[in-house]
Amino acid sequence: MLVTYAAPTAVYIHIPFCTNKCHYCDFNSYVLKGQPVMEYLDALEREMELTVKNNPPAKVETIFVGGGTPTVLLPDQMERFLRMVRTYFPADAAEVEFSMEANPGTTDEDKLAVMKEGGVNRISFGVQSFNNDLLSAIGRIHNTDDVHRSIENAKKLGFNNLSIDLMFGLPKQTVEIMQATLDEALSLDLQHYSIYSLKVEENTLFHTLFNKNQLPLPSEDEEVDMYELIMKRLEAAGYKQYEISNFAKPGRESRHNTMYWRNRSYYGLGAGAHGYMNRQRHVNVKGIQPYIDATKVGLPITEQFEVTRQEAMEDFMMVGLRLLEGVRNVDFQEQFGDTIEAHFGETIKGWEQKKLLEQTPDGYRLSKHGILLGNEVFASFLT
Repeated sequence: MLVTYAAPTAVYIHIPFCTNKCHYCDFNSYVLKGQPVMEYLDALEREMELTVKNNPPAKVETIFVGGGTPTVLLPDQMERFLRMVRTYFPADAAEVEFSMEANPGTTDEDKLAVMKEGGVNRISFGVQSFNNDLLSAIGRIHNTDDVHRSIENAKKLGFNNLSIDLMFGLPKQTVEIMQATLDEALSLDLQHYSIYSLKVEENTLFHTLFNKNQLPLPSEDEEVDMYELIMKRLEAAGYKQYEISNFAKPGRESRHNTMYWRNRSYYGLGAGAHGYMNRQRHVNVKGIQPYIDATKVGLPITEQFEVTRQEAMEDFMMVGLRLLEGVRNVDFQEQFGDTIEAHFGETIKGWEQKKLLEQTPDGYRLSKHGILLGNEVFASFLT
């Protein structure tokens, strides 16, 4: 049977430059000083051109620019970059969700004006905490004044879809500190909040400290208390928790990230970016200069592999159950021509008996208790 795959409607683009490396960060990012930024943008354009030639986009619905810190680009670099995006991935300005990650320390009015002019209509600020001591301890270069100033500037320029990232489970963070951070975060009255627990990743300063027993992390119970507090406070403030770590005003959910959670295909461009098309995943060359060089002879792909039907079904369950509305039979049927129960009936039954999964009119979702133990549930769908 000939299988045809829909062209991606989502685009991820990676800008790998940062002002400095945070202590917890294992993303593919490099300190900006001395980097060949314009050469990188040239390379990105070559990759865009070749990608679109090989796989023309369908109607582009979401664009997400991540990093690194995309907002370290100077206004003229930003202008050029956004012009390239519009050229190769044209989208209806009224309909597309065009998100860019930003650091509160790198977004003045000039930069924001260029972003707005270039089509960006959603900004995700990496705030992490409203406690200045904690920000300094995790290696952030901004302080809480920078956050307020950046949000104020963005609102003044007419951005009306703003999100901030916060973290919990940080070294020396207490439930009281988290409570104060939530007070300040909610006072900003934004459309969206992403709130993640710290994961100590390899190749980070925190990993080194952790191995030396020098990372004073909160206990597991304190971390659960923080997460329960977060869920309670956000709900009380009128935000819907639509994914394990994400809360939004009605209609302001991240459409781009929902593409990932629904296991949809997407373009991945830039150094170290991942993409998923035609049931194939690819990973780009990581280093800046190696990436630039690779684009001169073709697509800068370092690894490409086919995702089998079974793997795609497992991925569907694992990422789809992160959404609080859960996985939908209709989506599974559309992607795989079969029912969820035919492949995962036994696993689902086991979790239903433990009251961690529950059936919905459309499919299955985590129960309230299941949200706290989500990782156990997700892992069980992998063979």
